[in-house]
Amino acid sequence: MIDWTPGSIAIQIGPLPLYWYGIAYAVGLAGAYWIMTRQARRFGENAELLGNGLIIVGVAGLIGGRLYHVIDQWQLYANDPIKIVLPPYSGLGVFGGFVTGGIAFLYLVRRYRVSAWRWADIVAPGLFVMQAAGRWGNFFNQELYGPPTNLPWGIAIDCAHRVVQYPCDTYPLATTHFHPLFLYESLSAVLGAAVLVWLSSRPRPSFRVGDLGAIALIWIGGFRFLLEFLRIGMIWLRRRQGAPMLAPVEPSEDEDEDGDEDDEDDDDDEADEDGEDEPDDETPPDADAPPLT
Repeated sequence: MIDWTPGSIAIQIGPLPLYWYGIAYAVGLAGAYWIMTRQARRFGENAELLGNGLIIVGVAGLIGGRLYHVIDQWQLYANDPIKIVLPPYSGLGVFGGFVTGGIAFLYLVRRYRVSAWRWADIVAPGLFVMQAAGRWGNFFNQELYGPPTNLPWGIAIDCAHRVVQYPCDTYPLATTHFHPLFLYESLSAVLGAAVLVWLSSRPRPSFRVGDLGAIALIWIGGFRFLLEFLRIGMIWLRRRQGAPMLAPVEPSEDEDEDGDEDDEDDDDDEADEDGEDEPDDETPPDADAPPLT
């Protein structure tokens, strides 16, 4: 178990704090540039296009990531929207960054008149490297964690960063640890980058131009979808602890009336078959019957 709860600030220079979150993304950006440059040379493309292009895509990704975070966690900004644009700029949503970064990428390939599919194959491992490093910013911010766990790699979350479902009064800090979802996503990204680099380094006649980029998008989206079932503190998809993933939907009033009429008709038919003709009002429904599950 990991009992250390880190702080979000790496260095304080006067009034200016340097956050671990920013450092993590800077390391990820540098790693992505390094691996994409190697991939561009391997594919016989002009690696110099990555210089300015990566800056434009990076800025677009930061804007989209910030916008995604604000929408996802609107309750944090509803009473004071000016916090959206004021420092510290903590909080980014990776999928918002993918959307706006993808738009910037399409603009650049059109401007430089190069193949979007081939460059998608080139930048795909870089996406994984960026994600693998950037997710460690969530560790220092004590976010992107799942429900409590007894696994050896469970992490402690201090009371100030707990979601309402797990207060320290009920789940003591000294004995409660949580799934490190950021770690799962980071390890998945490391594996994804290694797989794509391995595939691109060998002749694969069955692969077409653009297939590596498609693999990256499916890998990232599919793994995150599975991870969402463990995530807590979400808006659009929540998992109730101890509840089934699929449950019957409560019928509307009209459906109840239709269902009662059908039950009454069935009772009449059964009574007719038995030769008994009893009034409908003398056969009330069994109020003690257990609910359907």
